[in-house]
Amino acid sequence: MALSRLDQLYRQVILDHSSHPHHQGQLESATNQIELNNPTCGDVIQLQLILEEDRIKDIRFSGSGCAISTASASMMTDAVIGCTAQEALALVEQFSLLVQGKEDENTATLGDAVILSGVSKFPARIRCATLAWKGLEKALIEAQEQNNK
Repeated sequence: MALSRLDQLYRQVILDHSSHPHHQGQLESATNQIELNNPTCGDVIQLQLILEEDRIKDIRFSGSGCAISTASASMMTDAVIGCTAQEALALVEQFSLLVQGKEDENTATLGDAVILSGVSKFPARIRCATLAWKGLEKALIEAQEQNNK
């Protein structure tokens, strides 16, 4: 497949996640929630998740954001449902490295989010791509701190 066709495919996947995001909405019985914003771009995201026995049973996001931010949040929710908190935190770290151009060889666990590796060429967009992931990281760390009290 020619590189331009591959780029078109990647763009289409990003546009699909942006136009028809997965796991968007509210969770009435959320155990943890957080709101983050990206003042550079104006993105705002609220994450709600249900943690049961240290596993992400469900996750939803809402807010407003650019196509990259929304697509990344959609991809992130797909990747982390069913993960333990530690597995999800490892994915957050892996994704952060990926969008900085420092990816490791095992990116398959990121699912569609691996497509966002091209963001590394646009430093201003890295914050858009990582907003939901940073929100998840913060929510999981807060949940762990609450459980350790």
